[in-house]
Amino acid sequence: MSLAVIGLGNPGNDYEGTRHNAGKILLDHVSSLSGIPLEKKQGEIRFGEGVWRGERVYLVFPETFMNLSGRVVPWLRLHGVESPSDWLILSDDLDTPFGMVRFREKGGSGGQRGIRSILQAAGSEAIARVKFGIGRPIQIGADISQYVLSPFTREERLRIPELLQNGGVLVERWVEAHSLKKSKG
Repeated sequence: MSLAVIGLGNPGNDYEGTRHNAGKILLDHVSSLSGIPLEKKQGEIRFGEGVWRGERVYLVFPETFMNLSGRVVPWLRLHGVESPSDWLILSDDLDTPFGMVRFREKGGSGGQRGIRSILQAAGSEAIARVKFGIGRPIQIGADISQYVLSPFTREERLRIPELLQNGGVLVERWVEAHSLKKSKG
């Protein structure tokens, strides 16, 4: 059995460091933490595989635009990670204030198009996720698309290392919980 940690974001240099790429930023941190580099590529999927905390883990970045993230589902199933309960999505979240990182066991997309795409392709909402809070724009009536595609502010960038550390702990706990479940089951 394998697990998959899927970081969401948009491909290309234009989107690096933007709020909408918080999932990819967190995936890169998990890559460093686990020692599993994202050095392989198949089609639209960049990935790494290795053993972390006693589990075979794939770290996966769909190099598609956010709303096409569901294209990762056939790839996961082809690589033997068939059950959505063995997937963990890392994404940005508008409804979580900046400075918070949350774990959610399952549920709807909350309007996040990358998550929506994966849930639809999987036919299941039983997919865990770690949400990196980006908060909503302060300005009333601000364009949400422009906000999520904008870079973090200088003040926000100073806090990102702490948020990545907190997010990394949540991912590590999820992997360890699977390992525990397997040893008991």
